[in-house]
Amino acid sequence: MTDFHRIKRLPPYVFEQVNRIKAAARANGADIIDLGMGNPDLDAPKHVIAKLIETAGRPRTDRYSASKGIAGLRRAQANYYQRRFGVSLNPETQVVATLGSKEGFANMAQAITAPGDVVLVPNPSYPIHAFGFLMAGGVIRSVPAEPTPAFFPAVERAMQHSIPKPVAIVVCYPSNPTAYVASLDFYRDLVAFAKRHEIIILSDLAYAEVYFDGEPPPSVLQVPGAMDCTVEFTSLSKTFSMAGWRMGFAVGNERLLAALTRVKSYLDYGAFTPIQVAATAALNGPEDCIKEMRGIYRKRRDALVDSFEKAGWKIPAPTASMFAWVPIPDKYKALGSLEFSKLLLEKSDVAVAPGIGFGEYGDEFVRIALVENEQRIRQAARNIRRFFETSDRTLHNVVPMSKVG
Repeated sequence: MTDFHRIKRLPPYVFEQVNRIKAAARANGADIIDLGMGNPDLDAPKHVIAKLIETAGRPRTDRYSASKGIAGLRRAQANYYQRRFGVSLNPETQVVATLGSKEGFANMAQAITAPGDVVLVPNPSYPIHAFGFLMAGGVIRSVPAEPTPAFFPAVERAMQHSIPKPVAIVVCYPSNPTAYVASLDFYRDLVAFAKRHEIIILSDLAYAEVYFDGEPPPSVLQVPGAMDCTVEFTSLSKTFSMAGWRMGFAVGNERLLAALTRVKSYLDYGAFTPIQVAATAALNGPEDCIKEMRGIYRKRRDALVDSFEKAGWKIPAPTASMFAWVPIPDKYKALGSLEFSKLLLEKSDVAVAPGIGFGEYGDEFVRIALVENEQRIRQAARNIRRFFETSDRTLHNVVPMSKVG
């Protein structure tokens, strides 16, 4: 009963090991400062909640909804793309509402993947980017995650050495977990690459509005001709702190979205109608709440960088996303990210996400999420500082000193 084909293709869920230790520690009364999961702690905007309450219980709203999203919601998303990116979308054929961007991504993989199809996926990357295709029967070939000039020679090599030829390439900027941000010039080169090799671009833009310095992150769909080969996924989870509402979008190429719509029509009836109406109010409403969210995360980022550096752990300051992608201190690097994360939890009551959970090239890093307030972040730094200062005397209880010397 355990030899299910798709389950066998999935590796053990790395984060579950940290979650078990975290739950046990909390059960024993520990005050865990959880910087592990990217689960926003901010409240959804008041006007969005008010619209949900106003709509719930109205006649007909308890019925099945539209799988691809109600018309008003799709129009609102098209208007957002026009305002934000200058990109024109037909809400009837180029916008599909999804149950969060994660569901949209997984079902797009189901729609376009034949058994054995090769897909180019960044490593490290958000797990669904690879595992969505693995569950659909595809094969993953890792490519670099950082949008530098070295990216394109690497993906060209991947194309040349993959049999069969890859069908799609995944990108995610601002990136989860690495916080990398791509430029419009990078996207121009990406579209040219995709057209030259006749492959699909799947772009995850869930963190489009979580940026701190410089220009807002662009959309690949701003590149002329990108619509011919691209689907882009966005979400209200981070922009409006509506993670549990499960509301996202896929936009772009009509043929690809028609395939996604067909798959979804067999699997779901869309989100609860009042949630879709409230999501429409979010997209059409005032943007003060987005600026406020951005300001809160910026202050948390600054507190993280400042307090952790004082604790002896230098953190590269992310310019976007709600994450910092942080090298493990040299002294502990030999442990690997999972053991280091477990150690940090046991010795300092601070939870982070081990980089190995995002791919083998993430094993010298941990991801730290900005999901606690500034005071808690500074407390986490104090806890970690105490651990660092005493680890020479206590670490041998956990792991042989030769491994961390």
